[in-house]
Amino acid sequence: MEVFKSIANTSSSFFVICILLLFANAASEKTHYHDFVIQATPVKRLCKTSNAITVNGQYPGPTLEVNNGDTLVVNVVNKARYNVTIHWHGVRQMRTAWADGPEFITQCPIRPGKSYTYRFTIQGQEGTLWWHAHSSWLRATVYGALIIHPKEGGNYPFPRPKRETPILLGEWWNTNPIDVVRRATRTGAAPNVSDAYTINGQPGDLYKCSRQDTTIVHMDSGETNLLRVINAGLNQQLFFTVANHKLTVVGADANYVKPFTTSVLMLGPGQTTDVLIKADQTPSRYYMAARAYASAQGAPFDNTTTTAILKYRTSSCSSNCTTTNPIFPSLPAYNDTTTATTFTTKFRSPRKVEVPTEIDENLFITVGLGLENCPTGVPSSNCQGPNGTRFAASMNNVSFVLPSNFSLLQAHHQGIPGVFSTDFPAVPPVKFNYTGNVSRSLWQPIRGTKLYKLKYGARVQVVLQGTGIFTAENHPIHLHGYDFYIIAEGFGNFNPKTDTSKFNLVDPPLRNTASLPVNGWTVIRFVADNPGVWIMHCHLDVHITWGLAMAFLVENGVSELESLEAPPVDFPVC
Repeated sequence: MEVFKSIANTSSSFFVICILLLFANAASEKTHYHDFVIQATPVKRLCKTSNAITVNGQYPGPTLEVNNGDTLVVNVVNKARYNVTIHWHGVRQMRTAWADGPEFITQCPIRPGKSYTYRFTIQGQEGTLWWHAHSSWLRATVYGALIIHPKEGGNYPFPRPKRETPILLGEWWNTNPIDVVRRATRTGAAPNVSDAYTINGQPGDLYKCSRQDTTIVHMDSGETNLLRVINAGLNQQLFFTVANHKLTVVGADANYVKPFTTSVLMLGPGQTTDVLIKADQTPSRYYMAARAYASAQGAPFDNTTTTAILKYRTSSCSSNCTTTNPIFPSLPAYNDTTTATTFTTKFRSPRKVEVPTEIDENLFITVGLGLENCPTGVPSSNCQGPNGTRFAASMNNVSFVLPSNFSLLQAHHQGIPGVFSTDFPAVPPVKFNYTGNVSRSLWQPIRGTKLYKLKYGARVQVVLQGTGIFTAENHPIHLHGYDFYIIAEGFGNFNPKTDTSKFNLVDPPLRNTASLPVNGWTVIRFVADNPGVWIMHCHLDVHITWGLAMAFLVENGVSELESLEAPPVDFPVC
């Protein structure tokens, strides 16, 4: 009898402990309220003052800091003259696709003078993400960091650094970036490249009228700093390094990774990388620097270099450092694909992970540029691409067209016909030597708004295959609403008979943006456990402008917790 009482008491105590833990977790999870006012703000860069579109008058915009499990409520008020949306890049948005933000995909834009409140919860993510406009080219200046700390009382899987510093890499045009993309869209030609790169909004010492505002990062000798590096640039992969210092990579895209040490990072637009840096050098000033990784042979690019300064905060440095120039780092060549690939292939998850092994949906998607013939009756001034054509881009030969009267998610949820079709091809309509000399007959894609339908819970593998159509280059491919495992990458044409032996099904990295190698392939896997409409696109904005995108329509599951939530009451209408 005493044994039964003991068991009952133990069970009762265990139940009480569980209830207390649940209340403790609920108490520690907070709701953060923010107001984002989108407005034109005078910003001076490169000797010139211009009206840039900003959030709350800040460029870059405000850094948001939350804990894993917290909820964000962000009221966006549009006081600018352009339509706008905000995308929370990398946030899973479980069942809250209405808050994802890409224009005409999950929502209609917030019109000038209107507002919309984004509401979503961070679930199971820790590390560095970011937010940015997802409407035309507004994200040139409308972006900021989103930092997700562990739950209260939680720890990093590495010694806690003395300080943490967001490093946002960006691009700056000496003209209105909206005018740049509108001119390119009108003429069919490539847009003008940027005039500068920036670190935390500042071009740095190597540009005119910029030295006095160069970003400075202070460190004490011997301390460790966590740099949260974000490539917020529009159209350029970037190399990043710090003179004379090693960088220990510990996270990427809000996922921890098995630590490794490197002297240089390569980030495609959209990607984030968390690195530890130790102040273990002679007290002095050292340049942080970023410049282009330009993989497209013959294509114009911004060949400038942005800098910030890592400054040791000691009495000896304070008196001596300011009279000498900071130490400059060695940077890879602009076309150094070997260094870029060596870096991207080092990523591993910290431990064995559950990669989908049985595959329900196996897609093979070609990715690349193309050219559209000049339409009949269109003046030659609108066809200023190569040989009187217009630039285009496609996946599986479909150049993605955004709807204009409804968002795709709204059309799906309300059953509105004629907005999209679900016949995106699972394989290229024509097989060819993808990375060889491609016949000109294959250069012209078809235009359409085609989605690929997935059942809830489907296990998906996507082989992303780069092509040599017009020019081959590295593409940062971003999937909304999901993280995915990158199980392999390589060069040339993917060969299922031989390349499957390269698959890492033990500890592949979990990312939201993959670097598709120039003239190569990448294989990703994920489980379709988040209902909604999710765009997958190249994060070079010029490429999405040309149609380098597709979207998955993930159906609801059987229960409420496997189904899309109802749209919010203030959802923007077209």
